[in-house]
Amino acid sequence: MNKFFLTLGYSGLAPFAPGTVGTLVSLPIGMLILIYFDAYTLFLATTLISIIAIKQINKYEELTSTHDDKSIVIDELAGMWFALSVAPAISVGMNDITNLENGFLIQSFLSFVFFRFFDIKKPSLIGRIDREAKGGIGVMGDDILAGFSAGILSSAIWQLSVKIFEL
Repeated sequence: MNKFFLTLGYSGLAPFAPGTVGTLVSLPIGMLILIYFDAYTLFLATTLISIIAIKQINKYEELTSTHDDKSIVIDELAGMWFALSVAPAISVGMNDITNLENGFLIQSFLSFVFFRFFDIKKPSLIGRIDREAKGGIGVMGDDILAGFSAGILSSAIWQLSVKIFEL
């Protein structure tokens, strides 16, 4: 069960780009939570999953003596879901998903792109957390910060484009 959880249903065992695969698995699930529930539910679920993941990663690292194993992609889920809980953060029905005026799809896509960028490049504090924090905090911390950064940037770009094109 621990391996299933940490690898996000074994998506982290993908032979090529397991982090991107884990993020791609997380994106539609997070979007469905936003559609059928709301951003608060997504945020709280992500917080709970993150707390559990930190403890499980600590156990995994103690058992295997491996820090930040590439197959562990539960951190990508947390980062992507935090980005979604910040960026689109709107409730839309199934009929409104393709309506580009509400920004749901565009912000979800931007959140994905920016999250992957921040997660791969690890600028500033994101990289510092990745390098210096140990155990589950180090594995989860950089992705959580990357997720919040991606969500804020996605939302800011969306709001700016709305202002520009409404003039």
